[in-house]
Amino acid sequence: MILQALNDYYLRKAADPQTSLAPEGFELKAIPFVLVLDAQGRLLHLADRREGSGKKKEARGELVPQGVKKTSGVAANLLWDSAEYVLGVDTRGKPERVAEQHAAFVQRFAESFGVQPADAGLRAVAAFLARELCSAREALALHPAWPEIMETNPLLTFQLASDTVLLCQRAAVLAALRAMDAGPGAPADGICLVSGEPDSIARLHPAIKGVWGAQTSGANIVSFNLDAFSSYGKAQSFNAPVGSRAAFAYTTALNHLLSKGSRQRLQVGDASTVFWAEQASGAPFESAFLDFLDPRRDDPDPDRGTQAVASLYASARDGRPFTSDDGQRFHVLGLAPNAARIAIRFWHVASIHELAGAFLQHFEDLDIDRPAYETAAPLSLFRLLSSTALQGKAEHIAPNLGGDVMRAILKALPYPETLMQGALRRIRAEREVSFPRAALLKAYLIRNCQDKEIRVSLNPENADPGYRLGRLFAALERVQERAQGNLNASIRDRYYGAFSTTPTTVLPMLMRLKNHHLAKLANRGEAVNLEKLLAAIVDGLADVPPRLSLSEQARFAVGYYHQRQSFFNRSDAQSADQSATSLAE
Repeated sequence: MILQALNDYYLRKAADPQTSLAPEGFELKAIPFVLVLDAQGRLLHLADRREGSGKKKEARGELVPQGVKKTSGVAANLLWDSAEYVLGVDTRGKPERVAEQHAAFVQRFAESFGVQPADAGLRAVAAFLARELCSAREALALHPAWPEIMETNPLLTFQLASDTVLLCQRAAVLAALRAMDAGPGAPADGICLVSGEPDSIARLHPAIKGVWGAQTSGANIVSFNLDAFSSYGKAQSFNAPVGSRAAFAYTTALNHLLSKGSRQRLQVGDASTVFWAEQASGAPFESAFLDFLDPRRDDPDPDRGTQAVASLYASARDGRPFTSDDGQRFHVLGLAPNAARIAIRFWHVASIHELAGAFLQHFEDLDIDRPAYETAAPLSLFRLLSSTALQGKAEHIAPNLGGDVMRAILKALPYPETLMQGALRRIRAEREVSFPRAALLKAYLIRNCQDKEIRVSLNPENADPGYRLGRLFAALERVQERAQGNLNASIRDRYYGAFSTTPTTVLPMLMRLKNHHLAKLANRGEAVNLEKLLAAIVDGLADVPPRLSLSEQARFAVGYYHQRQSFFNRSDAQSADQSATSLAE
């Protein structure tokens, strides 16, 4: 079903004249250097097609004949390849292998176009390979980029000086290449599992690139390389017969979705996630999907994520669809690295209407008071996941957590227990209830525990012991801050872990300590207000449990966060100052 959906997506995009997908038999490849030839095959200069500066130089994708799948053997591409294949220069100290590579490149060209091709551009390349190569090497050795070429062995291709396009993009060359692809070719030798039609079965599928953590040369979803994986005497990909046309279509579509700069991919933990709509009318949701889960801080339009969520809420409020056809299917695919293969971390298909409802519930569950320094953009999935990881780094996120959380969001299921546990571990280790951690703990309590007393902001009526104790700890910390200012180690740094798990062990000591802190406050009105706040919190506390369960620790963290945020609320601060002034007078 995954390959069928990708094949259908390729067919839809290929029919769009505005698409950047490569037609069958071609691919988009970043070619950094181009050999510019005259009509006689002489090298005029080496064109550097990269853009940017320094180490950030990058070449844009160019349409070239589809490359062969390279393993440890020698296999040459047509009209483009690495410097070793095209020029026959030894960049790695293996002259015999380089000689084989260059000979394979020359042979591939001759077998495809003959010794005397009809096209002027192809004749120039034939002359270059036959007569002008030695002088070209000498000239290239003086080029400023030559040391870099010898170090990196980059991709090269050709262009006629009189043309504005690459040689492989000349009309006559494109016609010749398409004629070769449309020739007799391999006879149909099976039924394609994707299309259901007779086709020549692909022995090896094109590589899929762009999956985070996978091999840079590419990996495969369909792959058999050991006898243990085979059955009924079938070898390699003949065990899962996919026609050549479908193999090209699904891999091209997936590489397009995974390409750098694509707005139809995001990283969810270790899973490179791509998504697409069934029809072109679903494009608005394709664009909004990324803004829902990954609003970029470096986006040229910083309000894009906020606007996307606002439009989602508006469509629900007004009872109108998000797109012209919310009943169409939407696909979400998560891919994780597994050596030379790619593992399917998750696969979800639902209507746009169902996904829009699931996103709305997710945003409502996450909604919590924001610090003043936070933007109004929705919390990205990466921030939520990284808040549970050591040092907030992606490599420390639990391997399956991203997929589990994504599945919970898309299907409106309970969040995984490991999400809550990871957040609590980081809070105890770092003694910080950050905005993302408080948001995901609130969402967990609402969705998993059906806790209706947990709200967006402070709920003074919430009598839950965990929530009350969190508020009490925040108030005790506030008393210390107002009395002693900034300290190297506050009570949060010293006692958060003990208070949030076994509160009875430290509560008596902290209550005695706050009396000393209140006595130091110069503003007696503020001292009275803080004393009243502490009394109100304690009065609503029926009992202090000797130990808090994990869910109670989550309520403790949310109560602590809510109470801390209330101290920084402008209206509360102003009313507190006014009360303090009136009491002082």
